[in-house]
Amino acid sequence: MIVVAGEALVDLVPTPQGDLSPRLGGGPYNVAIAAGRLGAPTAFLSRVSRDLFGDRLVARLRDSGVRTDLVSRGDEPTTLALVGLTPDGSARYSFYVEGTADRLFADPGPLPDGVRAVSFGTLSLVLEPGASAYEAVLRREAARGALTALDPNIRAALIPDPDAYRARFRGWLPHVGLLKVSVEDARWLADLPEDAPEDDVLAAAGEWRAAGPAAVVLTRGGDGLAALTGADEVIRVPPTPVDVVDTIGAGDTVQGALLAWLHERDALSAEAVRGLDAEDWVAALSRAGAAAAITCSRAGAEPPLRRELEMT
Repeated sequence: MIVVAGEALVDLVPTPQGDLSPRLGGGPYNVAIAAGRLGAPTAFLSRVSRDLFGDRLVARLRDSGVRTDLVSRGDEPTTLALVGLTPDGSARYSFYVEGTADRLFADPGPLPDGVRAVSFGTLSLVLEPGASAYEAVLRREAARGALTALDPNIRAALIPDPDAYRARFRGWLPHVGLLKVSVEDARWLADLPEDAPEDDVLAAAGEWRAAGPAAVVLTRGGDGLAALTGADEVIRVPPTPVDVVDTIGAGDTVQGALLAWLHERDALSAEAVRGLDAEDWVAALSRAGAAAAITCSRAGAEPPLRRELEMT
């Protein structure tokens, strides 16, 4: 089983009429929805509000085939994210996080024996006190031998001390089996200029891979996906053509689709990821890119069902 750990929230997305439409989301939540819809046995690990939004978040997980027995509930409100869309469909976020349920996540102790992979990322590893609890789960599950997957999914406005966060990120790497990061986030994490060439990004990714992860996957927006493999090869695949409505949840879909692909091939371990060859990576990245393209063709984070992906 795959466990996805982190926050669930509500995105307030602008409509063509100028209104705000509530969309269920949050980076880890979207990863769980994507993996579940693609047929991987998935559970969500989080603290979710008992308010109306929380009820809808939990119901959508179940409707997507995601187990919710690791979800705790609280009386605090649901986190809200106000989404702004640029002309190319890219998303920018403003968050309302004070006193919300997901910040109060508590370490549940060891996860069930059948858990083979745990995915982490986004706000849940930034906002205390929950961030330290998630970090404890990350370190313990890595020591147990589970494949730990990390997508930092940087929200810079919520990181008051970038250097301290970057140091914390480097401290996680020995405990991470698969690192997935956007090129933009990689530049931020490596403290590179926003227009730094991709070769500089790959050099930083190589340093991160040497610190622990079996592979590093880079999402490159309209340029497709790349992987720095266990053999120190760089494998690139082009983007799947799509008419973009918005990019909300695209990177999360990549993460969920990669985990589902690894599950299908009985490769949910750092050793198995390290052993994937170039042909394997082309297949994995192509499938993840196709899934993300479907998400980009829809408003909000709506990852595809397995049958939809198989039709592409």
